[in-house]
Amino acid sequence: MLTEQSARKIVDLAIHHAGKSVEGIEVHLLGTDVETSRFANNEMTQHQANTIDKLAVRVLSNGRQIRLETDDLSTTGVCAVVDGAISAVKLMEKDQCLLPLTVSDNDGEWHSYPDRYEANVLSVTAADRAAAISRMIAVASESKLSAAGVYASGTAFEALGNSKGLFSYHRETHVECSVTMCGQDSTGWAKAQGPNLQMVDTLELARRAAFKAKASSSPEGITPGRYTVILEHSAFLDLLSYLWWDFTGTSHLDKRSSLLDRVGDNVFGSNVTIEDDVYHPQQAGCPFDGEGLARKKVKIVEDGVLRNLVYGRRSANRMGVAPTGHGLPEPNSLGDNPMNLVIAGEGKSVDDLVKSTEKGILLTRVWYVRQVDPARKIVTGMTRDGTFLVENGEVTRGIKNLRFNVSLIELLNNIVSSGKPRRTAGEEGVPQVVPAMKVADFNFTEVTRF
Repeated sequence: MLTEQSARKIVDLAIHHAGKSVEGIEVHLLGTDVETSRFANNEMTQHQANTIDKLAVRVLSNGRQIRLETDDLSTTGVCAVVDGAISAVKLMEKDQCLLPLTVSDNDGEWHSYPDRYEANVLSVTAADRAAAISRMIAVASESKLSAAGVYASGTAFEALGNSKGLFSYHRETHVECSVTMCGQDSTGWAKAQGPNLQMVDTLELARRAAFKAKASSSPEGITPGRYTVILEHSAFLDLLSYLWWDFTGTSHLDKRSSLLDRVGDNVFGSNVTIEDDVYHPQQAGCPFDGEGLARKKVKIVEDGVLRNLVYGRRSANRMGVAPTGHGLPEPNSLGDNPMNLVIAGEGKSVDDLVKSTEKGILLTRVWYVRQVDPARKIVTGMTRDGTFLVENGEVTRGIKNLRFNVSLIELLNNIVSSGKPRRTAGEEGVPQVVPAMKVADFNFTEVTRF
């Protein structure tokens, strides 16, 4: 991983090499040295240790801009990509909305950003990960299941500097574990990710996945239709990941948001509150955006009312508002995105949500989720890795997987009660802090064969 000093030297080299041949130059460095250990069929299969560093150079000249990337961080490589960008920018069309480079932005809440670089993660070796995997495999063997998954640990960094004097650097540690347990006719899955080891209890994940696989064995089919559903944290996260961009200024400028012209309106149930907060203790990620602006805490939805959007510099300038530090690296057609969402909850456990349900379905994971109607935010997908029938406040048996078609807007208007928010990892989007949810009228369209 590049240190702050090393990153600054590369940024300075690129800026110095460009000199006065362009109006401005921005240098973006990203890197990771996360090591990954994989297992399958109750055996270790692979240790992988890659160091990946990338450099992106954006130059501005005569109302034009271009961004080129390289993984060659030698002096020759840095100078070559700068020269390439200076030559190529002349071929670009003029950008009528192009803004000058960001100046230094170290005010606001940035000073309170928590340190997410944990020393205990740095000491984790391949042997340590193998030992943890061995314990997970033991859980599988005891239950006559087959385990597969990954366990990864390491560090990542991001640095951004430009010819206006801005320089920002962020580093954090990374731990991630995903485990799938397979029986003859059932599976269970669990995953966690965070910047420290306390957020990723590998043994607990294995036990949770094994419990789901055993409890869902000999699944039975049920009649499709509308049911009350308890969505575990990961299932709720992966569904809602298709809604996040609708909270951005760019999605409204492009008239592609399902919430177009509804700022100030009641769009969801009164029990829905959503913030974007990189400073939340369970969050992770960089405290500055793709142009170097400090990320601000934004109350997006409050008691069901859409209060605010998030903005990068470009969308904010076009809409006449202040940017919130959510811009993606320019140029970028998506413009901006909320990266650190926190959804409020009531603090109930999943067991509490089950106990309060007379008849419903416990849905632990969704997969192959795709948008059907972006305007109404209808998505389709399937259940996976543990789907259960709930009767009279108890999980009674595993059921065969189901296909669903649901509107995310309707879902957020049909929340009956919610669990305790926690950092949650899924497969469809980046980890966020979300609760489990109990929702009414979840629409299942058909039963699968397994």
